[in-house]
Amino acid sequence: MDNRTHILHRDPSHPLPVAVAGDGPYVIDSTGKRYLDASGGAAVSCLGHSERRVIAAIKAQLDRIPYAHSSFFTSEPAEELAEFLTTRAPGDLGHVYYVSGGSEANETALKLARQYFWEKGETARRHFIARRQSYHGNTIATLSVGFNPGRRAVYEPILLPVSHIAPCFAYRYAEPGETPEAYGIRAADELEAEILRLGPETVIGFIAETVGGATAGAITAAPGYFRRIREICDRYGILLILDEVMCGMGRTGRLFACEDEGVAPDLLSCAKGLGAGYQPIGACLMSDRIFEAITTGSGTFQHGFTYVGHATACAGALAVQKVIEEDGLLAHVRAMGAALDTALRARFGDHPHVGDIRGRGLFRAIELVEDRAGKTPFDPARKVYARLKEAALAAGLMVYPGGGTIDGKRGDHVLMAPPYIIDETHVALIVERLAGALDMAIAG
Repeated sequence: MDNRTHILHRDPSHPLPVAVAGDGPYVIDSTGKRYLDASGGAAVSCLGHSERRVIAAIKAQLDRIPYAHSSFFTSEPAEELAEFLTTRAPGDLGHVYYVSGGSEANETALKLARQYFWEKGETARRHFIARRQSYHGNTIATLSVGFNPGRRAVYEPILLPVSHIAPCFAYRYAEPGETPEAYGIRAADELEAEILRLGPETVIGFIAETVGGATAGAITAAPGYFRRIREICDRYGILLILDEVMCGMGRTGRLFACEDEGVAPDLLSCAKGLGAGYQPIGACLMSDRIFEAITTGSGTFQHGFTYVGHATACAGALAVQKVIEEDGLLAHVRAMGAALDTALRARFGDHPHVGDIRGRGLFRAIELVEDRAGKTPFDPARKVYARLKEAALAAGLMVYPGGGTIDGKRGDHVLMAPPYIIDETHVALIVERLAGALDMAIAG
């Protein structure tokens, strides 16, 4: 343990290298070692670590005014970013509430959903429905709707009561011979059953990651799943909340991941790729009817954080989004995502310890198994995912492995979310270094 630090790090027993510089998709530590960031940190650094246009926009805003509290002022970058996002968002997501990150964005969505029904006089609505093997943040409320047992364990006695249905996770939960479409409908119909059990008049909304994130590793929904979910929500008058904190803002090759699902939610959260790590920022987009219910009702959203609409953060995020659009990076993400998928399948498609390769765009994962034919996970005590992370770092590769993939206790996977600026040489290097790290992790 490094006794020189006064920081409570995530794992105080594990000394960390010191990051001192960035160079495109690389992070450089104090010894000069270069790490290819194949996970964007935690799917954050979508433009890499040295995009000068974003840095210049942040510096320019600092020269104007860095921050003004939102109870007194708005700002030009906040207004311009809101227009940028809402004019490109699906459906009628016509308004934005800014926050400082993904947990706050989802917390905001939950509160907006409750207040929407309160404004309408439907005060009996109190239940949220979410999915197992999900992650929505680290506040008490977002831990409650999420279902990451490792993160929840210490706080279980103080979490809020939330209903959890099965995830749409075909590799683990589709029946033998079941078509993807049939499985998607069956998985979605669990929502209706839970609404009816609770009583439709008591349910506020259903929250789900459009593409599953770190808890189970880049799980894409079966065809038709989200369309059926949208139908069920509309049938019973409950709100659909899509969490795109990790999978949104271009990560799947679309600005909003739900574009590929053919649905528009009532509330949508985004964060990581919004500001690309250059400044802390998140946002909750809301439908016009939610905005109007509040503004024509009580007139005040009973919520707020100190750094709402932070001018410098908004200036940085606006610059990030302009770079993505002006450089055609969404198309590049789709192309490089296909290249990464092809390379992963070529290298690991017949690997005895790789059970599944999944994802969309530059949001990919492989699930590790002890026995491929039986989909048998490794003994959790081996912590294969943790050994893989260490081996990858030693090889100069950053990936995002996780354990408890199947049910919070069993299963290992590794998530990849590299910057949108990578090219074919980076794809080859990611797969080469990952293969070596995987072999070391399994042998260890």
